[in-house]
Amino acid sequence: MPTVKLTTEQFKQDIFDYTTESEWKYKGDKPAIIDFYADWCGPCKMVAPILEELSNENPDIVIYKVDTEVEQELSSVFQIRSIPSILFIPFGKQPMMQAGALPKNALQEIIDKELLVQ
Repeated sequence: MPTVKLTTEQFKQDIFDYTTESEWKYKGDKPAIIDFYADWCGPCKMVAPILEELSNENPDIVIYKVDTEVEQELSSVFQIRSIPSILFIPFGKQPMMQAGALPKNALQEIIDKELLVQ
């Protein structure tokens, strides 16, 4: 499954509506990763194909991409200060933010240990 571009409205509808909820409650049916990026960002361009590979290799998770230049409200809500920033969303736990470009093996390890555990 390819990565999915995510807008602020889609985020509120499919992930979490921060305008109506105060406590985190994930709406999705699969664990997710959200990549906050910009088209001009070199490290973001390095991570993008890795996330595509991981998306294809891990059908039990959904990987979203948020363009910080376009979705400024959503970037502000998550206080994105550096990109890439990657939000990992497991079931039943709080999401975890990781700033910086991570290598594929580190991303896969987080997927295995945090997102795919029952």
